[in-house]
Amino acid sequence: MAGFVPDWSLQRKGATDQRRHLEKIKEALKARLPDLVSEEAIIASDGKHVLRVPIRSLEQYKFRFHPWQGDRVGQDQGDGKPGDVLGRLPKSGPGEGQGDLPGEMPGVDYIEAEVTLDDIAGLLFDELGLPYLKPKPMATIPEPTWKFKDISPKGLMGNLDKRRSLRQNLLRNARNGPARVGDWRDSDLRFKTWIDEPQPEDNAVIIAMRDISGSMGDFKKMMARTFAFWMLKFLRTQYRSVEVVFLVHHTQAREVTEEEFFQLGESGGTKVSSVYQLCQEVIQTRYSPERWNVYPIHFSDGDNWSDADNRRTVDILESLLPQVNVFGYGEIREGGYTSTLMSAFSRIQHPRFKTVTITQRQDVYPALKTFFPRKEG
Repeated sequence: MAGFVPDWSLQRKGATDQRRHLEKIKEALKARLPDLVSEEAIIASDGKHVLRVPIRSLEQYKFRFHPWQGDRVGQDQGDGKPGDVLGRLPKSGPGEGQGDLPGEMPGVDYIEAEVTLDDIAGLLFDELGLPYLKPKPMATIPEPTWKFKDISPKGLMGNLDKRRSLRQNLLRNARNGPARVGDWRDSDLRFKTWIDEPQPEDNAVIIAMRDISGSMGDFKKMMARTFAFWMLKFLRTQYRSVEVVFLVHHTQAREVTEEEFFQLGESGGTKVSSVYQLCQEVIQTRYSPERWNVYPIHFSDGDNWSDADNRRTVDILESLLPQVNVFGYGEIREGGYTSTLMSAFSRIQHPRFKTVTITQRQDVYPALKTFFPRKEG
């Protein structure tokens, strides 16, 4: 048809709608991250657990004509522009003078999106990072770093460097007569060879400390484990050279395995200075600040046994702060009280000392962002 110009944008409508749908799902997941991060079913699963998240469905806008006013066509030459609001539906419902009962109101269509652990982790890790991370001398080589950065006259034909071989042949012929390519000899060939080139690593160690005294009930225990779960997944996903040391304490502190850190029950009193003292020993003997970025993270309910131990804890903490990148203290509470330990910590004004309070499951998400912000400050 003469003058007909096809609208190819219609061909992309399916892809556009799919992209809008995926963006809508992403927005809904971000809005629910505080709930999803603390979902016990995910944390206790093997990583394959799937959650169903309700998301409001997207409808395609279209004109709908009155069914009893005959046939119409959708044409007009008015002044309307894309995005103009043509009108709004009248409000109806209790209190609006319409007389509608709650059961008469139309519902909103929702779909259920399936969410895996990796989906949640991807959104969460976009907002996390190790703050104040500095380059350090490499303590270990996690794996060989082979790179083709050298040239040899002998090697495998699969590693032949054609450009350098051609140049060598051209130069040899030019020395003996006219510059040309030909009369190839084995001495003209050049091969790429690899060398082991260690890469600078930003070595970091997380010293995870957990209170396992008798006052740490089920809720407090679950919140500490939830934070540690996401912290470890974040570190092991985003960084190669990060080590984790697990410390637990009641009146005494000791180093444990990762499995014990998550499974140990609660008993005994609380002496917080014991674990800070052990943390200091670990740093001094194994993780020198000159070679490591150090991040101690401690979770407790702040129920320490005496003011004297609070003062000792503060003294040890103040000696640690110049040696660490960030020291994080998270206090888990059930109720509106302020612990004596948190009151003692309130006197410390140091940019690398960060505290959070967790009173409900949704507080785990902001705690992660406080201790591991993408941008420090």
